[in-house]
Amino acid sequence: MYRPKKSFNVPMMLLVPKWETINGVRKKTYPTTGEIIHGSFVTYGGTETTVNGVYGLENTAVVESYFRPDIKADCKILVLSTGEIYEIMGQPENLEMRNRFVKFKVKAVRGKA
Repeated sequence: MYRPKKSFNVPMMLLVPKWETINGVRKKTYPTTGEIIHGSFVTYGGTETTVNGVYGLENTAVVESYFRPDIKADCKILVLSTGEIYEIMGQPENLEMRNRFVKFKVKAVRGKA
């Protein structure tokens, strides 16, 4: 049976997108508030990337929390202690399919030009 190694002491806000249809085009919008979840948040120094010969470092983290069916791949996480917003990368993993714990990787959302 899976047991988390780290305590769930980091408060995060789950931002679940809402879909709107504007002029026949579906658009995803994120609320500014959501439900608070607690979990472990570990960055491990980010993820190293090389694109076209240019070395870079992405701000990524691994989150473990209690299972919730509304945590999906299109959601975002707001870390309440830092105010940073992260988007979930890929589908969250329901550990051992027991609906007790979930694990997923997140990537920081940065401003775009």
